[in-house]
Amino acid sequence: MPEGHSVHRLARQFGDVFTGERLAVSSPQGRFVHGAALLDGHTLTGSAAHGKHLFLAFEHGLLLHVHLGLYGAWDFGGDDGFRGASSIGAPRKVGEREVYDDGGAAAAPAGYEGPPAPVGAVRVRLASAHGWADLRGATTCETVTEAEAAAVLARLGPDPLRNLPGDRDAFAAAVRAKRTPLAALLMDQKVIAGVGNVYRAELLFRQGLDPWLPGRELSAEAAGGLWDDTVAMMSDGVRDGRIITTPPRYWSVPAGVASPGGTSRGLPALDEAHFVYRRQGLDCRDCGTPVALTDLVARKLYWCPSCQAH
Repeated sequence: MPEGHSVHRLARQFGDVFTGERLAVSSPQGRFVHGAALLDGHTLTGSAAHGKHLFLAFEHGLLLHVHLGLYGAWDFGGDDGFRGASSIGAPRKVGEREVYDDGGAAAAPAGYEGPPAPVGAVRVRLASAHGWADLRGATTCETVTEAEAAAVLARLGPDPLRNLPGDRDAFAAAVRAKRTPLAALLMDQKVIAGVGNVYRAELLFRQGLDPWLPGRELSAEAAGGLWDDTVAMMSDGVRDGRIITTPPRYWSVPAGVASPGGTSRGLPALDEAHFVYRRQGLDCRDCGTPVALTDLVARKLYWCPSCQAH
């Protein structure tokens, strides 16, 4: 499932390429015809993310609310003035990552004449004079009022990528009020919004925390440190377009130097980017103990039994 950093990147992408544009909104798949009609022909005035929820605001007071879920993804394309990543969201096949187009939009032929014919089950298409965005596979795609959007936000915990005044204390209080294991609390969107399975495993390792430690046994200082590391790690994800939790000293090439399995921007190879996630049975990068794997809250949990001992 795309985690919070991807949704914040989406909000930024929509803000960059669609804000102030009057959009044609349609549902080629046919499952969002009524909702699309309510937005069609109106101007996008803003885009925002909170956790894993994306909100696109239009000038007449309605919003498009999207939660990508496990399989949702947006594709973008357009003319030379329509720039940014060409695909953001859930990978469509194992190993697929966010696709970049550094020199212009995806599939931007000379003499751009509009978006191509829809391919596959496109739930909603947004199109301006300069480009288009197609949504497929989302769990939630709905047109809502401002009051309905506010009700969604009221159900969510603080978002580390917003990091508003009071959020750190609210998170610490919510965690320390429960007997629930930390590994479950980090996946509870009412406690903290935007953290998914990768961030959960990596945060607990980086903070040296036992996944089964009850929240109420975490000190206020440790809870604040966990929040601070979440803010830092997810902010790096927004910048890089990938979840990278290991510092450069763990990489086979120095930071800023391209690696065969990395990218031209000098990021690490995929198998060097994480401490424990998907590394079950491999030696812990710090102590050599085999990384363990189990299931918790219906998701796979990875941890080091030595570095994260209670």
